[in-house]
Amino acid sequence: MKAVILSSKDSPISIDDIPAPEQHEDNILIALQASALNHRDVWISKGLYAQIQYPVIPGSDGAGIVIASASKLVPNGSRVLINPNINWGDETSTQSSKYEILGMPTQGTMAEMISVPAHRVHAIPEHLTFEQAAALPLAGLTAYRAVFTKGFIQSGQSVLITGIGGGVALMAMQFAIAAGAHVYCTSGSQSKIDKAIELGAKGGANYKEEGWERQLHSSIPQGFDCIIDSAGGEQWNQLTGLLKAGGRLVFYGATHGNVPNLAIHRLFWKQITICGSTMGSDAEFEMMLHFCDHHHIIPCIDSIHALEDASHAFSLMEQGQQFGKIVLHHAQKV
Repeated sequence: MKAVILSSKDSPISIDDIPAPEQHEDNILIALQASALNHRDVWISKGLYAQIQYPVIPGSDGAGIVIASASKLVPNGSRVLINPNINWGDETSTQSSKYEILGMPTQGTMAEMISVPAHRVHAIPEHLTFEQAAALPLAGLTAYRAVFTKGFIQSGQSVLITGIGGGVALMAMQFAIAAGAHVYCTSGSQSKIDKAIELGAKGGANYKEEGWERQLHSSIPQGFDCIIDSAGGEQWNQLTGLLKAGGRLVFYGATHGNVPNLAIHRLFWKQITICGSTMGSDAEFEMMLHFCDHHHIIPCIDSIHALEDASHAFSLMEQGQQFGKIVLHHAQKV
């Protein structure tokens, strides 16, 4: 089968012919029809990830057709997507010490076939294509936990989501809007803000412009109930200033690094809750799928590329100009 291979941080991304996996024991064999990129794939390709083991097939997101299964619950011909969690554990509050994400060190989804345990797969919601389904797992799970488990976002609340355009941020926006919240966003690109408004956001601000926080404050003078962030960095002081008393700041990344000179007095005086969040439990994955099915949510896709063009797709992801997920189409018939 053809697969995307990362051989080392100094080697170019290659498409190689390698032996296909076999279906055995409780595993099922899936003919993957689509996979999707995440920032972690780029970090792995550059050697900027913990416990990297080369060579590896990257990819945490994948959807396809079951072609070999011993499970009556997942018969041959089923349209499925993959839960990328491995060994989350029994605790809902945090992942176990053995936790991993599909695609490192476990062989991932950027290949024509994959063998995974039957309990890792779920039926694709009927309203989704394979490409849309492949765009859902990692971003959808991360966003669902941030919005509902950690953010407690409810109908009528005001929510700010930073860095709109990324896969998780867009899913968080779609979930919050579907829940009835009033959603605003930030971006360094006005066109991304405009696209978010077309999808249902109430407004937004360009964080590259001076006074962006005052613009948001004029829109929501009482302050936001919840802010969902993935950047960290210098702007946290503005973000905590935009929260209402008793508000919640949920963050699932730190692309801008640590927060210098954090105005810590504001945190206790305003009774602000800061919550870190990463991925989500298997139960949350199932709840996320049910939510998407019930509300007919379709993940935003920026572009679709052939599996053979994975190197170009990685370059696009690194540039960070996308609005939605970058997806690989696996051109194979079953």
